[in-house]
Amino acid sequence: MDFEIVGEITHIQPIAIERSIRDLTRLRKQYGEGRWRKLKGIALVRLRDGSIRTAEIHWYEAHGIGRKEFKLKLPFLD
Repeated sequence: MDFEIVGEITHIQPIAIERSIRDLTRLRKQYGEGRWRKLKGIALVRLRDGSIRTAEIHWYEAHGIGRKEFKLKLPFLD
């Protein structure tokens, strides 16, 4: 499902840090060394059909590298 984040991500919480991340080896190979964290938060997202919904999203983040691989978790919150 393709989507675009509209506005800010709120209620950000860590899910996993460093060695707790299953994809840590792949993340380091693909994006580089860093203190990787898997996070979740709530955001408004614009879906491919143009509708805007509130949803939980997950992503990976590392200092100096940024946010990578956003995933939309279903069902929607609204």
